[in-house]
Amino acid sequence: MRLWPFALAALALCAVGCQPGRFSETTSQAQAGVFRYPIVTNPTTMDPHLVQDGDTIDLLQHMYEGLVGWGTNNEPVGLLAETWTTSPDGKVWTFTLRSGAKFHNGRPVTAEDVKWSFERATDPKLASPVADAYLSDIVGVTEKVNGKAAEIAGVKATGPLTVEITLKAPAPYFLGKLTYIVSAVLPKESVPADGPIIETGQMVGTGPFKLESFKPQQLVVLAANKDYYLGAPKVEKIERLVVGDAVTRLAKFKNGEVDLVMLERQDIAGIEKDAALKPQLKLFPRPALWYVGLNQVAISQFRDVRVRQAFAHAIDKRRIVDELLGGVNTVANSIVPPGIPGGARTDAKAIPFDPARGKALLAEAGFPNGLGFPSLTITFREDRPDIKTVAEAVASDLKTHLNVDVKLQTMEWGAYLQKYNRKEQAFFHMRWAADYLDPQNFLSHMLATNGPENKIGYSNPEFDRLTSEADRLLSMEERLPLYAQAEDIALQDAVWIPVYFQRDAELISPRVQGLRESLFGHLPHTSVSVAAK
Repeated sequence: MRLWPFALAALALCAVGCQPGRFSETTSQAQAGVFRYPIVTNPTTMDPHLVQDGDTIDLLQHMYEGLVGWGTNNEPVGLLAETWTTSPDGKVWTFTLRSGAKFHNGRPVTAEDVKWSFERATDPKLASPVADAYLSDIVGVTEKVNGKAAEIAGVKATGPLTVEITLKAPAPYFLGKLTYIVSAVLPKESVPADGPIIETGQMVGTGPFKLESFKPQQLVVLAANKDYYLGAPKVEKIERLVVGDAVTRLAKFKNGEVDLVMLERQDIAGIEKDAALKPQLKLFPRPALWYVGLNQVAISQFRDVRVRQAFAHAIDKRRIVDELLGGVNTVANSIVPPGIPGGARTDAKAIPFDPARGKALLAEAGFPNGLGFPSLTITFREDRPDIKTVAEAVASDLKTHLNVDVKLQTMEWGAYLQKYNRKEQAFFHMRWAADYLDPQNFLSHMLATNGPENKIGYSNPEFDRLTSEADRLLSMEERLPLYAQAEDIALQDAVWIPVYFQRDAELISPRVQGLRESLFGHLPHTSVSVAAK
């Protein structure tokens, strides 16, 4: 992954007012018309064609848009595209753009802009870590990404406001994949064609908010786009404070300095006992899985299925979820989460907590009582206490039940993602959250031998056969049994150790009205209003 080069970016952005140090602890009180809520880490990039982490996507989706996005009914809805049609064979999609859509610089959006933006996102010089993953169903994308074609054959501007996209094969989840922000439409006069966006003047999209200022490691301010083609937002500004510490984030909410805050498990018990705060506590189920990853390329012992199964048998997921995390989340006994067709199957063939069986399997693999097994390090992102709690529990369970030593290592989020993209995260705890509500996003996309997000070297021919067949069928009724079989193979192979399905806990001030919800999270804040305190 090529992350945003902040050493260079910081210099470029000082024109808008950089100050040393972290954001002030004595920021002014909240005010009407300004929606304030923290972002846990510094944005990893300000380029929609490079971004891959949820925290940054939540920020960028207010500035940049593609043809379609998510609606409150959890179905794709038109953004820059007003209408679309598909050919009878499901391979050709024709999108008609809205005539009134404009970039932040005032220029109308055209079909040529869509074509140019797809070409930029797939330019091998840009080296997007996500372009091929989300656009590879389109004819010519993989060839363009790999430098074997000068342009994408399957994307054509067939009229001033008409775009035709041709797929290699029917893909019933294609419209969902197209919601990913790598499909954002950008103006070529403002954006570098083959390098990352690093200057404020380059951050030009079509979204309901424009970038007003950015102080790296401190604060991002977005201003309402009064000329937004779907209607001006109700708030004047959005302020995203960069606040890594969970205790500080909660304190800022209590002090009235922010209007919304995502909570860690450690916060919830106290809030439920607080008569003033408890009514402001909201829980949101998300189609997201937290899991333990075992990289078969980086650690040779993980190539033995008995070792992976032993680890799965040794981790007490129920204790982690119900005791250590307070029962906020749901124990994951499958890979595909609830909210997705076929998700959270009760008959999934998950490996149960059975330390004795795990110990026996590890001995069969040549490591009786853990003797001779190398010491491991489990890596996870910093500034998230819940993640650390799970990593500590995994390390403790493996030592207690298998006599395997595990050290803990936190990593800065951007550095963590770089290592993950290089397939160097060896033993790790992280999340995969749905990009679109289809089992393909968790199975073929993540675990097929050539899956774009397979970062752990897993390969099973039968899994590949089942998912490949399911991916091309148009009937969900026909697809689900095939995905279920594939999921059971992956579970028994212990390629991942699912731990829990996510529920977000947030405090939301009663001053905030009009939040739009979807399973993916809060949608862009076009209808949000913030009353005076």
